[in-house]
This record gives sequence, structure tokens and C-alpha cells, in this order.
Amino acid sequence: MQHNKTRWLAGLALLIVMVQPVPAETAPPYDVIEAAATNLQESLIGKQDYYSDNIEELYELIDNELLPVFDVRYAGYLVLGDHWKSATEDQRKRFIEAFYTFLVRSYAKGLLGFNQEALEIYPEVFSKDKKKAEVRTELKLENGNKVPVNYRLRLSKAGWRVYDVRIEGVSYVQNYRSQFNAEISAMGIDTVIERLETEQEEALPSPLEQG
Repeated sequence: MQHNKTRWLAGLALLIVMVQPVPAETAPPYDVIEAAATNLQESLIGKQDYYSDNIEELYELIDNELLPVFDVRYAGYLVLGDHWKSATEDQRKRFIEAFYTFLVRSYAKGLLGFNQEALEIYPEVFSKDKKKAEVRTELKLENGNKVPVNYRLRLSKAGWRVYDVRIEGVSYVQNYRSQFNAEISAMGIDTVIERLETEQEEALPSPLEQG
């Protein structure tokens, strides 16, 4: 049960690399999380049944609200770990696209189970060098249980961007790095990529491909 919860909540930890300089008035970590989470929350209130019947529109909603604040390439780098260095640029690109779609679909499955009117966001806590921060949140499930979801951000060239998510203390980066590292070591990176791509055949085209 814990693995399933981590699996679909981990979709929040999608990341996208930008190349422009850090804006002088970049939004602080709290504002980044609040804006994305609040917009998504407001879009879902009273519409859970609709999106349950129109899942492709839910994927699009998640793309629009959450993708801009996450760094997909850096997520791929963290999850692949040592395998990133040995992977070709084409393998990296394919892994990132397949992993992104996998996360969105997994997250979408669980998103509708939240009470969309019960979201708590707490002030960010900065690292000593002020280049990283953590924003804690609490989501309330329909059964009344609360789920702590903590976002870790770093100050990138595009401003503050999420690089990891911890659900009930479990890091999505560490969770998937362990899973994929074992698979890649046993079967090779191409086999793992092909598995992910095959599992997502019915998914919408990734925004990274539509770019």
C-alpha cells in the first residue's frame, strides 16, 4: 500500500531544465509550490467525477500546472545515478520522456482521491547556503487521513525548481533510483526504457515530445 501511494504521489517530482539566467525577482520556494498546488487544487474541486471519466484531460491539467516548476532532465539524472554517465544522449532523452509519462499517469490515478479543499502548505526551510530549500505540505485523503508531502527545491537558472519529493519520509528519487538501478544492472538500459515506453503506449504524447 505504501509503495502504491509513493508511486502515484511521486508524479509531483517532475523537473524541467531552463537555460535563461536566474530572474532578479525570482519567486521564493513557498510561492512556487503554493501557486502550482493551489491552481491544480482549484481546478479539481467539484470535478473529480468529470476527470475520472476524462482522464486524458486530467493528464493535460497536470502538465499545464505542474510541469513548469519541475526539472525533468535533472530528475532523470538523479534517478539513473551512475548509469547516466554511460548512457548515450538518445538513451537519456528516451528515458526522460518515458519516465515523465509514467509519473504523470501514476500521479493522476491517485490525485482524485484527495480532498481538494484540504491542503496545508508550510513556510520553506532553507539550507545554510540558501541554494536549496524544503517546503512541507499536508494533503487530506477522502477517508480523513493526512499525507505529508515535502518538496525539495534548488535555485536553478530558471529560479526555484523542485528536484525531489518525499511522501511520508520516502524520497521518490531514492525509491526509483533503487528500482531502476537493479533493472538496468540486470537487463540493460535499453530494455528498461522499452518497458516503460510499452507500458505507456496508451498515454497521451509527452509534452516533451510535443515541445
